[in-house]
Amino acid sequence: FFNTGLLGTIVTTILGSITWQLVASAFPLAFLSNPLVYFFLRICLFLEATGVASGAWVLAAIHKHVAGFQRDEVYIGTADEQEADDSEDHEEEELWLVVE
Repeated sequence: FFNTGLLGTIVTTILGSITWQLVASAFPLAFLSNPLVYFFLRICLFLEATGVASGAWVLAAIHKHVAGFQRDEVYIGTADEQEADDSEDHEEEELWLVVE
């Protein structure tokens, strides 16, 4: 536990994140009336809105690499290829109906 860095992660999380949340919840007007805090809050909200920092993107990229996923066109083809396959299938069905 002590050699893994997990203890440092927990301490950093407590000091860097939870402490400021507690201060902001105890004194919201004083916290948000600070111009520097308001500026950083706007930057953080903008980054959150873009989705750049979303953990789901990281997990999806790792899963894509591990599982070897490819684009849909590799598996099912493009829309034009699907349309061509559908028209060929209908022609074959019509031929079978005529032969029987």
